Formats: sequence, C-alpha cells, structure tokens
Amino acid sequence: MEGRLRRFLLTLVAAWLFSCNAVVVAEELNEDTQLKPVIQPEVARREFSESSIDTNDFEVSIMFGLLSIEDFGANSVIGTRLAYHITEDLFVETTLAQSKAGETSFEILSGGSPLLTSDERKLTYYDLSLGFNLLPGEAFITDNITYNTTLYIVLGMGNTEFAGAERFTLNYGFGYRFLASDYFSIKVDARDHVFNMDVLGVDEVTHNLEFTLGLSFFF
Repeated sequence: MEGRLRRFLLTLVAAWLFSCNAVVVAEELNEDTQLKPVIQPEVARREFSESSIDTNDFEVSIMFGLLSIEDFGANSVIGTRLAYHITEDLFVETTLAQSKAGETSFEILSGGSPLLTSDERKLTYYDLSLGFNLLPGEAFITDNITYNTTLYIVLGMGNTEFAGAERFTLNYGFGYRFLASDYFSIKVDARDHVFNMDVLGVDEVTHNLEFTLGLSFFF
C-alpha cells in the first residue's frame, strides 16, 4: 500500500515537471518566432533628387499661344502673369495680354469693306484670378530624378478692350505646372474668356478660348 502511494506521488511530481518544462519551451519558441520571422524582407529606400517651389511666394510668367476670338479666328497671343502664392494650395494671379483679330468669314466671302480698322482689331485684356492647386503630383524622369507637378484651376474677372469698346470679362480654366527647378517652372494653360460682343450687329455672349505655354520664375 505504501509502495503504491509512493509511485502515485512520484507520477504526479513527474507530470507537473513535464508540464512546466512544456510551458517554458513554448514561450521560448514563441519569442524566437516573433524576433526572427521566417521571411525577412530587405526593402532599400531609393534616393532621388526632387524639385520644389522656392520659399519665395511671387511668380512672374511670360506666356504665348493662341486666342480664338469668336467670329474672328484663332490668333497669336502674348502676355505676362504675376501671381502671389497665399498658401501651398491657393494663389491669386493677374494677367495682361494682347492679340490681334483676323477677318471674319463674312469679310472673306463678301470681299467688301472690313468691319474693323487695324487699330480696332487689337485685343488687349487684363484680369485678376483666384487659383487653386487641385492635384499636386510627381513626374519621374529617371529612376533618380523626379519633378513636382500640379494641376490647378482658375476663376476670375477683368476687362477686354476690343473693337473700340471695353467689355467686362469673366475667365475660367485650368492649367498644368511642371517645376523644372526650385525657382523655374513650365506651365500649360487653357482658359475661356467670356464677354458680350456686338460687332456683327447682334449683342451676344461670346466664348473666346485661349491656349498658352508659359515660362515662370519664382522670387
């Protein structure tokens, strides 16, 4: 009877020691698994040179392109813009530009007297617009060189001098800015200049589309 009791107690002690050892081994395996994952990815950060807008907030641009004057064809336009960047996303911009209208289809087909004199065909406009950088992004030229880009929208108002009269004008459109360096950028703009015109005898709202390429400098 005493021998059976001794064997029973020894069996309990042995079972307890085995369970303690199993717990210690399980904890060590768990720590090893957490500290040493089976797959250790090696991700190397790619270094590249990135352009950015200089700390100066003013931007001056020289722009040239085409202005489609309704009923007078598409004509060359040249001008300048001055912008002030209020924040990274918001800016105000003023524009002064000039173009010269061609002949209308009526003048070409009729062969009669021109509707406007040479001076009256000169178109000059100035406006003040509010711009918003809508979609900033990046353009990768090579694996190591990237440039900041921005798609922006503008809305403004101003004045257009054409056909011997001054005409209140609304303008709206969008543009794409490519930052070639910290102080220099290339811009492509598409805008619509909306004003009333009665040159052909009917007072009507005209839409005059403009497409320009601009070279900008920050200072």
